[in-house]
Amino acid sequence: MQYTERLSVPLRWWVQGTMLIATLWLAVVVAAGPVIAGAVAGVAMLLLVAGFVSYGGVRVSVVDGEFRAGPAHISLHLVGEIVALDAEGTRRTAGRDADARAFLLLRPYLKRSVRVEILDPADPAPYWLVSTRQPERLAAALQGTTAG
Repeated sequence: MQYTERLSVPLRWWVQGTMLIATLWLAVVVAAGPVIAGAVAGVAMLLLVAGFVSYGGVRVSVVDGEFRAGPAHISLHLVGEIVALDAEGTRRTAGRDADARAFLLLRPYLKRSVRVEILDPADPAPYWLVSTRQPERLAAALQGTTAG
């Protein structure tokens, strides 16, 4: 089974970012005029779009026997126990029960995740904690089964 997901930022971030740029434009237009305000707002909007696309462009995938989470990747034969976590389980695993050596790919707007034990003796990370919108489907893909 193959799985792929992009951890894109939610619509509300885009709306709030646009409102922030509009507020910036209003403040600058009063102080410096419409031409400068337009230029400042345009640059700010480009930076906002670049930041959101970069931050939300991270991909999580299980393809061709390999698990990829952002820049990290590992062969599935080096993966141990896989646990789909709800919001509370994610909060505990990323907080109170965390191991400082773990690889974390977390996004604050995604409350659920998958904890993947790493069996590779050369890898210092005991597990990966990866945010996802569909933890059961990702866990099923990692286990090579189909989700119910």
